[in-house]
Amino acid sequence: MREDRPRNLKDMLTEAKNTSELMVDLAYAALFYNSEDISEEVFRLEERLNGLVFDMRTLAILAARSPADSEQMAGILQVVQDIEKIGNAAYDIAKIVVKRLGIPPELLQDLPEAEETTIRVRIEPESALDGRSLEELDLPVETGMRPIAVRSGLDWNFDPDPEDVLREGDVLFLQGPPEGVAEVRRLAGAPVAVAESPAGSTDAGPRDSEGLSEIERAVDILIEMKNLSEVAVGLAYSALLYYDAGLAREVVAIEDEMDEMRYRLERWVLLAAGHVEDPPRLRGVLHLATASEAIADCAMEMVWMVEKGEEIHPVLSAAVEESDEIVLKLTVVPGSPADGRTLGSLRLETETGMYVLAVNRGGRWTYRPRDSYTLKGGDSILATGAPEGLEPLAELFGQELEELGE
Repeated sequence: MREDRPRNLKDMLTEAKNTSELMVDLAYAALFYNSEDISEEVFRLEERLNGLVFDMRTLAILAARSPADSEQMAGILQVVQDIEKIGNAAYDIAKIVVKRLGIPPELLQDLPEAEETTIRVRIEPESALDGRSLEELDLPVETGMRPIAVRSGLDWNFDPDPEDVLREGDVLFLQGPPEGVAEVRRLAGAPVAVAESPAGSTDAGPRDSEGLSEIERAVDILIEMKNLSEVAVGLAYSALLYYDAGLAREVVAIEDEMDEMRYRLERWVLLAAGHVEDPPRLRGVLHLATASEAIADCAMEMVWMVEKGEEIHPVLSAAVEESDEIVLKLTVVPGSPADGRTLGSLRLETETGMYVLAVNRGGRWTYRPRDSYTLKGGDSILATGAPEGLEPLAELFGQELEELGE
């Protein structure tokens, strides 16, 4: 076992989860910026994840000393396998750029609207970030972007502390609203990046009654698949953390919907192929759809134990709880600051660094609700994000911190 890896199974699971999620974020960022450099970061992380997976499998086998232990370790090995598959899906997404499989301009236009943006910046000499600690910089407040990892040479830090000091040559990874990207790049001394539209015709054929072309229909479905696959993973980890069969069933329902969306997307791509000048450029859409569906499949496999009522090893929930992004269950208290307000007006991502994964109202879940969604007292919320946002989020929803820990 390598010296630079965590020594126990819980820490390894936590790092593997963080690594696979960072790989997915960076893979989509590589698409948006059409950046082979960002793709290379995904490939570097894949090597590290493969090593972690091997070590976790070894430890799990060594830890099984009885039939009962074996059953619980089988559950851990299932999650390990799914984390590995999520990393593999991210690798496949990053290859779309490197292999030049084709990125329709319509996809580049829509990706920034999908969800949060993940960026990678190198700290330039004598920039505003060089030699300063994360606490001093307070990037989430100043830019809206939160640091999620730092790479110094070949050394990765997936859980940067406030006292960590950034140095010239460090590569900083951040996540947050797109409007914060330019400011972060300015602080790092990097030129402002602009997404490159691939060459080729944007004519995707005739328009339908709503004025959308076939390729635009396909891209709309693809963006929804991307968002739903990420929601499915978030709900799966929440189901493991809270041992919640209801959340597990929601994951299964999402996976079923993803299958149907994949069929519809393939139809629109085939229809579009007859109207574009370079049909092979549509391969990227199909590859991305396959990867998104694979991520949702992994989420469904993760929750099998919860759905069937099987006992899970406590190390799983502990690993999820200690990951970079926490998952919280909250209730909107009637009369609280959030009661009766839209998510957009609350500006949760900017003010707390957290975002709403799903809302349960009257037993029905709404995934990734839009900014126009109005919260009501009694709504049950699943939120995820940086631990620093816990206190301000609790205040907005009218809950005491002690209640969230119960």
